[in-house]
Amino acid sequence: MAPNTRIILICSGKGGVGKTTLTANLGIALARQGVRTVVLDADFGLRNLDLLLGLENRIVYTAQEVLEESCRLDQALVKHKQEPNLSLLPAGNPRMLEWLKPDDMQRIVGMLAKQFDYVLIDCPAGVEDGFKNAVSATKEAIIITTPEVSAVRDADRVIGLLNTNGIKPVQLVLNRVRPKMIESQEMLSVDDVTDILALPLLGLVLEDEQVIISTNRGEPLTLKDNISPAARCYANIAKRLQGENIPLIDPAKAGRGLRDKFMRLMQTKIF
Repeated sequence: MAPNTRIILICSGKGGVGKTTLTANLGIALARQGVRTVVLDADFGLRNLDLLLGLENRIVYTAQEVLEESCRLDQALVKHKQEPNLSLLPAGNPRMLEWLKPDDMQRIVGMLAKQFDYVLIDCPAGVEDGFKNAVSATKEAIIITTPEVSAVRDADRVIGLLNTNGIKPVQLVLNRVRPKMIESQEMLSVDDVTDILALPLLGLVLEDEQVIISTNRGEPLTLKDNISPAARCYANIAKRLQGENIPLIDPAKAGRGLRDKFMRLMQTKIF
């Protein structure tokens, strides 16, 4: 294993909070910075990372065949068509869950760490065997949650398990932030979530319908110079991981910016 390789588990506890979407967009964003990056789909029961990257039709071998030694690692890796610095190692058959052990995950990640600067592990939801296998092979973690009470409670449980396993640093990404709802106190604020979870905030991702569109197309927002709010947020998270000092978005100012733009539009005289 290369000593400088960063092995990062992207996890949530609760399903459906944007974990796989973050993995795909963060992988692309890092690769665009010239960093050799691989994303590992560790959700063997519900594989989706290949779809979000638009690589589902190019899969020949998976992590399963690598472990069974019926193919080489380089045969199973799928290089992204538009971003050659990014590769995907797809999840295998759901039946892998019956026999996969922490040693197997450590072996796979160890092989990847010899070739890449970043190994991003897309962790399955929950805290069962799939989570335990993924944790066994990681060095650090990113917790992604939404500003909802149930999601934050599940994230808190996962943080406790990560701490028990000695994973550090653990950083937070707050997803689907809606400034207007925060202002009207209909959603937990950023301060509320960071106070509860007591984690350093790596980034915010604003609510953005372009995320759904890009996901359905299999084209992550960070693949191009996209000006959508979420695309900028993902790109900034990647830069912070690389050590750049990028200021965090202030949701209150983001909300005011939209309102101010609307008010200026309404005040414009039409002759």
